Amino acid sequence: MTETATGLEFSRQLSSNRKTEEQRAEVLADPGFGNHFTDHTAVVDYTAGPDGHGSWHDARIEPYGPIPLDPAASVLHYGQEIFEGMKAYKHDDGSVWTFRAESNATRMNRSARRLALPQLPEETFLESLRQLVEVDKDWIPTGEGDSLYLRPYMFATEAFLGVRPSREVSYRVIASPAGNYFGGELKPVSIWLSRNYARAGRGGTGNAKCGGNYAASLAPQMEAEEHGCKQVLFLDPFNDDAVEELGGMNVFFVFKDGRLVTPALSGTILEGVTRSSVIQLGKDRGLDVQERKITIDEWEDGVKSGEITEVFACGTAAVITPIGELKTENGDIGSPDAKPGEVTMSLREQLLGIQTGKAEDPHGWLTRLA
Repeated sequence: MTETATGLEFSRQLSSNRKTEEQRAEVLADPGFGNHFTDHTAVVDYTAGPDGHGSWHDARIEPYGPIPLDPAASVLHYGQEIFEGMKAYKHDDGSVWTFRAESNATRMNRSARRLALPQLPEETFLESLRQLVEVDKDWIPTGEGDSLYLRPYMFATEAFLGVRPSREVSYRVIASPAGNYFGGELKPVSIWLSRNYARAGRGGTGNAKCGGNYAASLAPQMEAEEHGCKQVLFLDPFNDDAVEELGGMNVFFVFKDGRLVTPALSGTILEGVTRSSVIQLGKDRGLDVQERKITIDEWEDGVKSGEITEVFACGTAAVITPIGELKTENGDIGSPDAKPGEVTMSLREQLLGIQTGKAEDPHGWLTRLA
């Protein structure tokens, strides 16, 4: 057993039904995204008393499988749930690293505060990743850009129908081998402008990474797919139709005068770890990085005039993906035949290079897991 700085020790119950080497190889040859899962899961439980004080306990690695859950569990009725997303890469020397894990731990606790869930010590968060990767590292694909996607999540398990924070919580981590998020050759994607739906409102949960935000994005996502688009873009209709974010990614604009602009955090936008990294890398190379309001009208006018030369989306799953066209009910912005922009692809190459160990890590963003 391994003890964390908080005194928790992880026990291990290894699966007696692991996939064979041949079965793993078949999956890793074409992993897709979120389709397959490794043999184990990391688990830590939390229990609080009537006074609200509680503790994390029973840290363990156990076989991947169904979760026993009472029909009255709070998460099923009040949606008290949060999650994170990150990737582990196998470097050329066989070591395994993840990217800015401390930022994910911080954001998870920020989400936990908003959803009235307990704070998870950063040491426990990091150790849960190490423990799971150590037993399932054979699942890490080694193709260009491939990774092991890690999904830490936390949810309320107490069987109680009163409306109050759950006194019993489960924290877990699962892992999934991952290829290209959008599949196939990287090329600019088309996205749909949603005017019938909003992702979040002031004072809501827009800056928390919780399942409810993503559930609310599914109907507009279906609308986007009906228009042949991969993703949906949300606006703030009460703020001059300011651009907010995509269903699962932040958005950036490259101007011909060297500006790199992304919507400012306003409480309704998720503070992406990849977003923060792109901002830093942009500053490193001397770009005029601005976090500010940018409206849909500025986007349209900028593309027409040539002031905006590139648009891209970023997030953990897709890393950096060029946007070629924004489809709207009143006409389209950009072109479906657009080529990936130079700044977009250069930032993507640098970011992936840092993550995979092929480029210098000037900010110490990598954390070794195995």
